[in-house]
Amino acid sequence: MENNSDRTIGNFKTVLRETLFIITGVFAAAFGLESFLLPNRFIDGGVTGISLLITEVSSQPLWLLVILVNIPFLILGWKVIGKNFAIKASLAILALGLTLAWINFPEVTEDRLLVAVFGGFFLGAGIGLSIRGGGVLDGTEVLAIFLSKKLGTKIGDLIIIINIIIFLAAAYLLSIESALYSMLTYLAASRTLDFVVEGIEEYTGVTIISKHSDEIRIMVTEKLGRGLTIYKAQGGYGKNGIHNEYDVIYTVITRLEISRLNKEIQRIDPNAFVVMSSINDTRGGMVKKRAL
Repeated sequence: MENNSDRTIGNFKTVLRETLFIITGVFAAAFGLESFLLPNRFIDGGVTGISLLITEVSSQPLWLLVILVNIPFLILGWKVIGKNFAIKASLAILALGLTLAWINFPEVTEDRLLVAVFGGFFLGAGIGLSIRGGGVLDGTEVLAIFLSKKLGTKIGDLIIIINIIIFLAAAYLLSIESALYSMLTYLAASRTLDFVVEGIEEYTGVTIISKHSDEIRIMVTEKLGRGLTIYKAQGGYGKNGIHNEYDVIYTVITRLEISRLNKEIQRIDPNAFVVMSSINDTRGGMVKKRAL
């Protein structure tokens, strides 16, 4: 009974957290659109950019277009990703449309640079928060995932191609200047989205090969407070393929700890071979820093 009760409480907390993320994301995105982008005829990439562009060249309201333009991508998301995702995404996009329809956010500034940067910031933060809640406010990535499976290309490359088409259309229908500022808006939004989704603790995997592996192991576990994995390995070099055995240390740290790790390794072994790689996500294990 206690296990069922704990599970129910855990599920409730998860649903509550995801709901708060989505609601906060909806308001942030709506604020960015109405207070910065829409009054100054700026657009963004993706489905949001398409909706803004259609609004600028027609008399259709943005709130309606945000819902209608996303419908095909939501249907695609149901087939490609799953029912739960499609339901959350649909509710989030519907909430964004209704927020744009019912709440009038005041225009904050007419400075074009500030509009591009802060409009992109609030829109990117809103989309990022909704993703953390399990939904989306923009269906472009769903299309990119679908096309990547069909064409065998990278999702990121497809998103770039889609956005290039949107900005070329903006340059033709609006003006080249508006398109250039809109590209700046997109850059601000995408960087903010990455930061919100990945957080300040973006993880980096570090592989260390050194003759002083034992000292480095102690430094990583005791000074940095990180767990690690040790591999037994053999190396070869030269024409004769000379082999030697050594320990390979692998650990996961945040980007804020990279500088300190490099200094400590330099102090122990300036000749250590170090390879670092970005990690998009982690699950389980001793990733979080332990209390020292």
